[in-house]
Amino acid sequence: MKKDSWVASPFMLWVVIFTVVPLAMVCWYAFTDSTGAFTLANIETIGTYWGYLKDSLVMGAVATVLCLLLGYPVAYVMSRASWMAQQTLMMLLMLPQWMNFLLRTYAWMTILENNGLINTLLGKIGIGPFHMINTKGAIILGMVYNFLPYMILPIYSVMEKIHKSLFEAANDLGANRVQTFRRVVLPLSLPGVITGITMVFVPSVSTFVISQMLGGGRNPLIGDVIERLFVGAAPNYNVGAALSLVLMVLILISMAVMKKFDDGEETGGLMM
Repeated sequence: MKKDSWVASPFMLWVVIFTVVPLAMVCWYAFTDSTGAFTLANIETIGTYWGYLKDSLVMGAVATVLCLLLGYPVAYVMSRASWMAQQTLMMLLMLPQWMNFLLRTYAWMTILENNGLINTLLGKIGIGPFHMINTKGAIILGMVYNFLPYMILPIYSVMEKIHKSLFEAANDLGANRVQTFRRVVLPLSLPGVITGITMVFVPSVSTFVISQMLGGGRNPLIGDVIERLFVGAAPNYNVGAALSLVLMVLILISMAVMKKFDDGEETGGLMM
C-alpha cells in the first residue's frame, strides 16, 4: 500500500495544485468583497446575468441535440464498416482537430461573412446574399463544428464493441433492421450517448471564443461575461468568481443527471 501511495503522489500533487487550489480561490473570491470580508452580495447579483446564462444553456442544448442527430448516424456507420474504412473515417474525423481551435473558428468567419464563400456561390445563381455571420445561428454552427467529434467518438467506441452475434441472434428471432436497432443497438449505445452529450454540452455552455468570433459580440454568452469580468477594462474578480461557481454547479448537476441515466442503462439490460 505504501508503494502504491508513493507512486500516486505525483498525481495527487498535480490535482492539489491545478484543481483544488484554483477551486478554493474561486470560492474565496465568490464569497468575499474587495476588502476580503465575507459577503453573499456576489451571489445575489447573479440574477442580473440570468439572460446570458439562459441563452448559454439554450444554445448549448441546441448544439448538443444537433451534434447527437448528426453524430449518431456517423458513429453507427463507422462501427459497421470494415477495419480499413473505420481507420479512414477516423482519420477524416480527427484531421480538422489537428488544426488550432482559433484557426478552425476563424475559417468559418470567412465562410459565413456577407462576402464569404457561401454568399459568393449563392450570388452566382442569383440567390442572396444572406446575413449569417454575427448571429446566434452562426454561434451554434461553430459549436457543432468544433464539438461534433466529442459526440461521435464515445458513441463509436461503444457501438464498435457490440458483438456481431447479437445482430445474428436478433435476426434469428425474426427482428427486422428497425427492431434490431431499437432493441439492440440503441440500448447498448446509450452509455456512449450520455458521455457524448456531457462532453458536448459542458464546453458549449461555457464557451466564449466561438461567440466572440462568430457572434461578433452581439450575442454574448455567460462565458463572455465571465471573461470580461476577469480581463476586461473594468474587472470584478468577485462577481466573476461567483458566476463561475454557479456555472460550475449547473454543469456538475447536469453531469450528475446524465450519470444517473447512464447507471440506469447499465443495470437495465436488453429488451428482446
